[in-house]
Amino acid sequence: MVRIVADTSAFVSLGTVADSTPNPLDLLLDAHDVILPEQVVDELTETASYDDASGEAAQAVLDRQAAFEVRSIELDETFPLDDGENAAVTLANDVDAVQLLCDEFNRFALIHASLADTRLVTTPIVLTALVRNEVLSPEAAEGFLDEMSDARSWSANTYVARARSTLQQQQNDE
Repeated sequence: MVRIVADTSAFVSLGTVADSTPNPLDLLLDAHDVILPEQVVDELTETASYDDASGEAAQAVLDRQAAFEVRSIELDETFPLDDGENAAVTLANDVDAVQLLCDEFNRFALIHASLADTRLVTTPIVLTALVRNEVLSPEAAEGFLDEMSDARSWSANTYVARARSTLQQQQNDE
Protein backbone atom coordinates (compact mmCIF):
# COMPACT_ATOMS: atom_id res chain seq x y z
CA MET A 1 0.00 0.00 0.00
CA VAL A 2 1.09 3.55 -0.71
CA ARG A 3 2.01 5.41 2.48
CA ILE A 4 0.30 8.80 2.82
CA VAL A 5 0.56 11.38 5.58
CA ALA A 6 -2.30 13.85 5.77
CA ASP A 7 -2.81 17.28 7.25
CA THR A 8 -5.94 18.49 9.00
CA SER A 9 -7.07 20.65 6.07
CA ALA A 10 -7.23 17.77 3.62
CA PHE A 11 -9.06 15.47 5.99
CA VAL A 12 -11.61 18.17 6.78
CA SER A 13 -12.10 18.58 3.02
CA LEU A 14 -12.66 14.83 2.59
CA GLY A 15 -14.90 14.78 5.65
CA THR A 16 -17.30 17.23 4.01
CA VAL A 17 -18.44 14.43 1.67
CA ALA A 18 -18.01 11.52 4.11
CA ASP A 19 -21.71 10.67 4.08
CA SER A 20 -21.73 10.15 0.30
CA THR A 21 -21.69 6.89 -1.59
CA PRO A 22 -19.13 6.19 -2.86
CA ASN A 23 -17.13 8.00 -0.23
CA PRO A 24 -13.72 9.49 -1.20
CA LEU A 25 -12.51 9.42 2.41
CA ASP A 26 -13.22 5.70 2.75
CA LEU A 27 -11.76 5.02 -0.70
CA LEU A 28 -8.54 6.75 0.36
CA LEU A 29 -8.38 4.97 3.72
CA ASP A 30 -9.12 1.56 2.19
CA ALA A 31 -6.45 1.79 -0.52
CA HIS A 32 -3.60 3.50 1.35
CA ASP A 33 -1.54 3.27 4.49
CA VAL A 34 -2.61 6.60 6.03
CA ILE A 35 -0.65 8.05 8.93
CA LEU A 36 -1.55 11.18 10.87
CA PRO A 37 0.53 12.96 13.47
CA GLU A 38 -1.08 13.40 16.89
CA GLN A 39 -1.22 17.16 16.28
CA VAL A 40 -3.54 16.62 13.30
CA VAL A 41 -5.84 14.42 15.39
CA ASP A 42 -5.79 17.16 18.07
CA GLU A 43 -6.76 19.76 15.45
CA LEU A 44 -9.51 17.50 14.12
CA THR A 45 -10.83 17.05 17.66
CA GLU A 46 -10.82 20.81 18.23
CA THR A 47 -12.52 21.44 14.89
CA ALA A 48 -15.13 18.75 15.63
CA SER A 49 -16.21 20.75 18.68
CA TYR A 50 -17.65 23.47 16.42
CA ASP A 51 -21.29 23.34 15.35
CA ASP A 52 -20.68 23.97 11.65
CA ALA A 53 -19.81 22.16 8.42
CA SER A 54 -16.11 21.94 9.30
CA GLY A 55 -16.97 20.51 12.71
CA GLU A 56 -19.18 17.85 11.15
CA ALA A 57 -16.48 17.03 8.59
CA ALA A 58 -13.81 16.68 11.28
CA GLN A 59 -16.09 14.41 13.31
CA ALA A 60 -16.70 12.24 10.25
CA VAL A 61 -12.94 11.74 10.00
CA LEU A 62 -12.58 11.00 13.72
CA ASP A 63 -15.36 8.42 13.40
CA ARG A 64 -13.03 6.53 11.03
CA GLN A 65 -9.97 6.75 13.29
CA ALA A 66 -9.55 2.97 13.36
CA ALA A 67 -8.68 3.14 9.63
CA PHE A 68 -5.54 5.25 10.04
CA GLU A 69 -2.44 5.20 12.19
CA VAL A 70 -1.62 8.03 14.59
CA ARG A 71 1.99 8.77 15.46
CA SER A 72 3.71 11.03 17.92
CA ILE A 73 6.11 13.50 16.35
CA GLU A 74 8.38 16.13 17.85
CA LEU A 75 7.77 19.57 16.36
CA ASP A 76 10.40 21.88 14.97
CA GLU A 77 9.40 25.00 16.91
CA THR A 78 11.12 27.25 14.35
CA PHE A 79 9.05 25.94 11.43
CA PRO A 80 6.72 28.77 10.30
CA LEU A 81 3.51 26.73 9.97
CA ASP A 82 0.84 25.71 12.44
CA ASP A 83 1.41 22.60 14.53
CA GLY A 84 -0.61 20.28 12.29
CA GLU A 85 1.19 21.24 9.09
CA ASN A 86 4.55 21.28 10.88
CA ALA A 87 3.94 17.78 12.25
CA ALA A 88 2.58 16.44 8.94
CA VAL A 89 5.64 17.66 7.00
CA THR A 90 8.01 16.28 9.65
CA LEU A 91 6.20 12.93 9.78
CA ALA A 92 6.09 12.63 5.98
CA ASN A 93 9.84 13.11 5.87
CA ASP A 94 10.47 10.77 8.82
CA VAL A 95 8.44 7.83 7.44
CA ASP A 96 9.39 8.33 3.78
CA ALA A 97 5.76 8.84 2.83
CA VAL A 98 5.04 8.73 -0.89
CA GLN A 99 2.56 11.60 -0.56
CA LEU A 100 1.60 14.39 1.82
CA LEU A 101 -2.08 15.20 1.42
CA CYS A 102 -2.60 18.86 2.29
CA ASP A 103 -5.07 21.56 1.29
CA GLU A 104 -3.22 24.49 2.86
CA PHE A 105 -3.13 26.32 -0.46
CA ASN A 106 -1.82 29.62 0.97
CA ARG A 107 1.43 28.03 2.22
CA PHE A 108 1.92 25.52 -0.57
CA ALA A 109 5.40 26.66 -1.65
CA LEU A 110 6.81 26.46 1.87
CA ILE A 111 5.28 23.04 2.48
CA HIS A 112 6.55 21.75 -0.86
CA ALA A 113 10.06 23.08 -0.22
CA SER A 114 10.11 21.41 3.20
CA LEU A 115 9.47 17.92 1.87
CA ALA A 116 12.42 15.65 1.12
CA ASP A 117 11.18 12.91 -1.22
CA THR A 118 7.46 13.15 -0.61
CA ARG A 119 5.03 14.37 -3.27
CA LEU A 120 2.63 17.09 -2.15
CA VAL A 121 -0.95 16.44 -3.29
CA THR A 122 -4.28 18.13 -2.69
CA THR A 123 -7.76 16.76 -2.25
CA PRO A 124 -8.77 17.95 -5.75
CA ILE A 125 -5.82 15.95 -7.13
CA VAL A 126 -6.94 12.89 -5.15
CA LEU A 127 -10.38 13.16 -6.76
CA THR A 128 -8.90 13.30 -10.26
CA ALA A 129 -6.68 10.29 -9.42
CA LEU A 130 -9.72 8.32 -8.24
CA VAL A 131 -11.33 9.03 -11.62
CA ARG A 132 -8.17 8.14 -13.54
CA ASN A 133 -8.01 4.84 -11.61
CA GLU A 134 -11.71 4.22 -12.42
CA VAL A 135 -12.74 4.20 -8.77
CA LEU A 136 -15.03 7.24 -9.16
CA SER A 137 -16.91 8.56 -12.15
CA PRO A 138 -15.92 12.03 -13.35
CA GLU A 139 -19.46 13.23 -12.53
CA ALA A 140 -19.26 11.95 -8.94
CA ALA A 141 -15.81 13.48 -8.45
CA GLU A 142 -16.98 16.81 -9.82
CA GLY A 143 -19.97 16.71 -7.47
CA PHE A 144 -17.66 16.04 -4.53
CA LEU A 145 -15.38 18.86 -5.65
CA ASP A 146 -18.38 21.20 -5.81
CA GLU A 147 -19.44 20.23 -2.27
CA MET A 148 -15.92 20.65 -0.92
CA SER A 149 -15.48 23.92 -2.76
CA ASP A 150 -18.66 25.33 -1.23
CA ALA A 151 -17.79 24.12 2.27
CA ARG A 152 -14.14 25.23 2.10
CA SER A 153 -14.63 28.56 0.23
CA TRP A 154 -12.57 27.45 -2.77
CA SER A 155 -14.53 29.29 -5.48
CA ALA A 156 -11.47 31.26 -6.68
CA ASN A 157 -8.85 28.58 -6.08
CA THR A 158 -6.63 27.81 -9.08
CA TYR A 159 -5.88 24.24 -7.91
CA VAL A 160 -9.61 23.54 -7.79
CA ALA A 161 -10.14 25.14 -11.21
CA ARG A 162 -7.40 22.94 -12.65
CA ALA A 163 -8.95 19.81 -11.12
CA ARG A 164 -12.38 20.82 -12.41
CA SER A 165 -10.95 21.23 -15.91
CA THR A 166 -9.30 17.79 -15.69
CA LEU A 167 -12.57 16.19 -14.52
CA GLN A 168 -14.51 17.82 -17.36
CA GLN A 169 -11.92 16.52 -19.84
CA GLN A 170 -12.26 13.05 -18.34
CA GLN A 171 -16.04 13.27 -18.78
CA ASN A 172 -15.59 14.25 -22.42
CA ASP A 173 -13.23 11.29 -22.95
CA GLU A 174 -15.84 8.77 -21.76
